[in-house]
Amino acid sequence: MGHPVLGPIATCWISTTPHHVYQCHCQTADNRDKRKRYEDFHGEHYPVNRFRMGWRFWLVTAAAAAGVAITSALGLWQLDRAAQKTRLQTAIESRQTQPAVDQFVLRSAQPQDLQHRRVVLRGAWLPETTVFLDNRQMNGRPGFYVVTALKIADSSEAVLVQRGWVPRNFVDRTALPAVATPPGPVIVEGRVTSGPSRLYELAPAQSGPIRQNLDIDAYAAEIRWPLLPLAILETSAQPDGLLRQWPVVGTGVEKHHGYAAQWFGLASLIAVLYVWFQIVRRIHTRPPTP
Repeated sequence: MGHPVLGPIATCWISTTPHHVYQCHCQTADNRDKRKRYEDFHGEHYPVNRFRMGWRFWLVTAAAAAGVAITSALGLWQLDRAAQKTRLQTAIESRQTQPAVDQFVLRSAQPQDLQHRRVVLRGAWLPETTVFLDNRQMNGRPGFYVVTALKIADSSEAVLVQRGWVPRNFVDRTALPAVATPPGPVIVEGRVTSGPSRLYELAPAQSGPIRQNLDIDAYAAEIRWPLLPLAILETSAQPDGLLRQWPVVGTGVEKHHGYAAQWFGLASLIAVLYVWFQIVRRIHTRPPTP
C-alpha cells in the first residue's frame, strides 16, 4: 500500500528525471562543441597561443643563453686587448719623451729596451749598402724607402738607417732615383725601431738594390758588415731630398673598442629577440581562460 504523499512526488520525479538528464547531456555536448570551435579558430590564426615550455622552448633558451655568453665573452676579450694596447701606447709615448741615447748606449743596451727611444748618432754612411724598399707610400704616392747602413763612430759596427722616401720612375720601374749621400762624418737623429718596415711578400727574398723587404741578419752577411740587431728611423732635417713624414706610431686601441661594441650589441640583440618571441609574444597571444 503506497504512501498518499510520496506517491505523487515519486510519480512526478520519475516523469521529470529523463527530461533533466537529457538537458544536462545536451548542455555538456554544447559546451564541448563551443570549446572545440574556439580552439580550432585560435589554433589556426594564433599558432603561439599556448604558453607551453616544451623541448623547443628549452632548446631556443639554451641557444640564446649560449649566444649571449659567447658574444659577451668576446666583447670582454676585446676590452682586455684594448687595455693592453692602451698600456703599450702609454709606454711608447713615455719612451719618446725620454732623453735621446747616443751610440754608446745603443751598442750596449738590449734592443727591446730601446724601442721607440730617440737617438743621436755620429758616424759615416756606407753608400754601397743603399737599398730601395719597393711599394712604399707617403702622402698617398707610391715610391721607395731608402735604407743605408751607417758606420758608427769609434766602432767597427754599423746600423741600418731608414733615411726617407723618394718617388719612383713610372716610365722605367728599374731606374733608381738619385739620393744625396754626403761623405765623411755625419750626425743622424731618429728613433729606434726593430728593423726596416716590412710588407707581406709572396716571392722569396730578393737581391739587388730594389727589394721588397730587408732582413738585418741576412743583409749583414751579404755586405760583410756587423750590423746591430735594430734599425733607426731617421728624423733629421737634412737637405737630401728625402721625405720623412713618417706615420705616427699607433697601437689600434680604437679598433678593439669598436669590435667590443659590436659584440656587446650582438649580445643585446640576441637577448631582446629571445624575450620578445619566447615570452612577450606568447603572453600577448595566449587565449583567455574559458
